[in-house]
Amino acid sequence: MVKAENLSFSYNGLPPFILDDINLEIKDGEYVSVMGENGCGKTTLMKLILKFIKPTGGKIICSAKRIGYVPQRNDFSNSGFPITVYEALNSYRKLLKIKDKNEVVKNLELVGMTDFAGALMGTLSGGQSQKVLIARAIMGEPDLLVLDEPSTGVDINSQKEIYGFLKKINKEKGITVVSVEHNLEAAVSNSTQIYHLAGGKGHLCTPEQYAKEFLKSK
Repeated sequence: MVKAENLSFSYNGLPPFILDDINLEIKDGEYVSVMGENGCGKTTLMKLILKFIKPTGGKIICSAKRIGYVPQRNDFSNSGFPITVYEALNSYRKLLKIKDKNEVVKNLELVGMTDFAGALMGTLSGGQSQKVLIARAIMGEPDLLVLDEPSTGVDINSQKEIYGFLKKINKEKGITVVSVEHNLEAAVSNSTQIYHLAGGKGHLCTPEQYAKEFLKSK
């Protein structure tokens, strides 16, 4: 699904590199959490996967036909633009040229937001907004879902719900999930693999290995 070979990146094209000689393979159907301290290059790696930016060196290949993306900060809640939850998702459905009008209702049901279809996006809580953005991202059932810290600004109950259906769509629909995380408990509980970044280098391990090798030092 995603393969990085000798991948390096810096914004000016010169050392020191934010990511330095990264080699990583994420297979179809995996749920990979990208962990590390602030500034270690987690979001930069996501931008490279999404092709928002180009590598300084090496290469990154993504074979996904369709990618769903949930950014760290939502783009509706703090705006005064009067658009409802249903309208926001329906406009995205049209953009993707999905003919089935039930796609909006189906995805709202999946994230437990059916009752908020008529609510203005700007009136939603952080957790509710995040659920809607995830519903939008999985519209049309993408091969790959990329999330940037999905639990940021979200209450505990909403976090549990969000990670619950992320794990569900990963297992039941086979959607590959790559999530930048600061939520250690969620990463260890939900992931099939964890990719730890530090000093520009990366280390792929199982959640059990991560808990043993990295969390014991916290």
